[in-house]
Amino acid sequence: MCDILDQLHDILEQRRHADPQDSYVAALHCKGLNKILEKVGEEVTETLLAAKDAEHGGAVERQALIAETADLWFHSMVMLSHLDLDHRAVLDELARRFGVSGHDEKAARQQ
Repeated sequence: MCDILDQLHDILEQRRHADPQDSYVAALHCKGLNKILEKVGEEVTETLLAAKDAEHGGAVERQALIAETADLWFHSMVMLSHLDLDHRAVLDELARRFGVSGHDEKAARQQ
């Protein structure tokens, strides 16, 4: 699983500085953080709507949720890349939280 995220990270880094006419990723970076955030927000909404449909839907609706979640992860990684952050830092944060109560972890963030 992490291997595919590493591969995607490498591709995003390559395309970040490509010609915006030739690369969707480069075009997003060229338009700036606000455009990237707009795309992340759009994908969040689409993912939430797909989840609602998948709750009582069949295979088609569940696959649509998977596709929308993939779009959300992709655009989130573009956002991280734009901010010179690495997805491995997110994975490290998730790993740090293993064995910690969700309630305890949330309370620690609020302090």
